Amino acid sequence: MAEQLSFYDVKTKSKFNSADYDVREKSGRFFAVAKSPKGTHECWRVLSKDQAAKLKG
Repeated sequence: MAEQLSFYDVKTKSKFNSADYDVREKSGRFFAVAKSPKGTHECWRVLSKDQAAKLKG
């Protein structure tokens, strides 16, 4: 089971937790990307290199 992470939805200005996310690399940085529960947009969270490696597992 994936670790649950906290995300902040900038459009609705609210926080939410999700265990359903993808780990992506963009320009050498790692992000966890989850779908917003209140819309069709994505919410991105910055991850450290170690945290990304652990979550990719």
